Amino acid sequence: MTAQTRRPLYIRMLGDVRVRRQVGFDPEPRGSPPYLCIDFRTLHTCLGPLAGAADSAPERRVHRLLSFQRYLHSSRLLRGPPQQIPLHLLDEDYTGQARCMLDKVGSWNFDIFLFDKFTNGNSLITLTFHLLNQYGLVELFQLDVVKLWRFLVMVQEDYHSHNPYHNGVHAADVTQAMYCYMREPVLSKYLTSCDLLIGLLAAVTHDLGHPGVNQPFLIKTDHYLATLYKNTSVLENHHWKSAVGLLRETELLSHLPAEDSLNMERQLGSLILATDISQQNEYLSRFRTHLDQDDLCLSHAHHRHFILQMALKCADICNPCRPWELSKQWSEKVTEEFFHQGDIEKKHNLEVSPLCDRDKNTMGDIQIGFMSYVVEPLFSEWARFSDTRLSQTMLGHLGLNKASWGSLQLGQRQTSGPEEPAEPGGSGDPGVTTASGGTGPKDIPQGNRGS
Repeated sequence: MTAQTRRPLYIRMLGDVRVRRQVGFDPEPRGSPPYLCIDFRTLHTCLGPLAGAADSAPERRVHRLLSFQRYLHSSRLLRGPPQQIPLHLLDEDYTGQARCMLDKVGSWNFDIFLFDKFTNGNSLITLTFHLLNQYGLVELFQLDVVKLWRFLVMVQEDYHSHNPYHNGVHAADVTQAMYCYMREPVLSKYLTSCDLLIGLLAAVTHDLGHPGVNQPFLIKTDHYLATLYKNTSVLENHHWKSAVGLLRETELLSHLPAEDSLNMERQLGSLILATDISQQNEYLSRFRTHLDQDDLCLSHAHHRHFILQMALKCADICNPCRPWELSKQWSEKVTEEFFHQGDIEKKHNLEVSPLCDRDKNTMGDIQIGFMSYVVEPLFSEWARFSDTRLSQTMLGHLGLNKASWGSLQLGQRQTSGPEEPAEPGGSGDPGVTTASGGTGPKDIPQGNRGS
């Protein structure tokens, strides 16, 4: 195994601490102030009265590991792939309902929460396997079904189910949205089989191993991932390298020529890195320029790849464009994750990140700001590119959802008095640069607390 091959595997298995103790899992000191020595694997530990008093603190702590950490004695390398319940072993009624939903997987009203229940929490595995088969990619690329299943199981396992928002259900939702976009007539007739495979894999793994906190949090707490990726697209680089590590560990693409598999890994990274919300203005400006000049030629590979980047960006933040019943659930989940980060920052006397203070921000204001400054500009340009019924449906839902949040906010203010408006931002990342080119809540310290 070459050094180039070993590096992603090493990064994937490294973990958040350099010293693993059998009891306590104390992190190795890094020379930073004591209040920065946070064990990030305990971010989602229940601290309430129902947390289970009988369990010891170390035992509770290891229930929630960040990214790919596992007990050494239960490592995948020793115990093989995790056991999951295949779809055909589920209750027949639920299996039938799941299959019925898959018949309408191209519908924008697809309820991923219901589908996740019908698949016993295996929505990401089931949906992805179905889409790959539907496109004929398993047969076309001669993918080993056992390796593919193991890859999908490991991907789903490495999404943290305790994250309110950045979990496997979000990945499944993004994958379903990406499928809808790749079916749009203006794009579908140009996509190659390789484009389809990379597009789906990027959607599946775009938030792989997300810790439930944002990049500025990792930077100001001197997290090793921030150092590893030099404070640049920290999470996106982590998602990409984690995905590459899984591809190589399962040897899913090992039968392909080395040059082809490396090229697919690079394209996968390019798509995932495009989801960095801090680069929103750059991509949107490029997209708008192409549309203004009418110079997109999708028969060219680099133009197709750029449109796939924009499609994945749309899929990643499409929640406000879903029907209200679905959109509101996502809003509640992302706000819960933001506020949880804010609680952690308060607990350790850190500056609370924008949109993460439950005492100053409201769900409605966060969502209205996010829709106005981030979602609407992006989806308006996408509608220019693909002026279809789907695009108009998404913009219609966006307008209705924005009005609904406005009505809810008005009702709350009438009963509780005036509140300070939240900064622009919202679903996906508490730090965003506004579409108009100004700086929004991204203006927070980008270095260590002491810098």
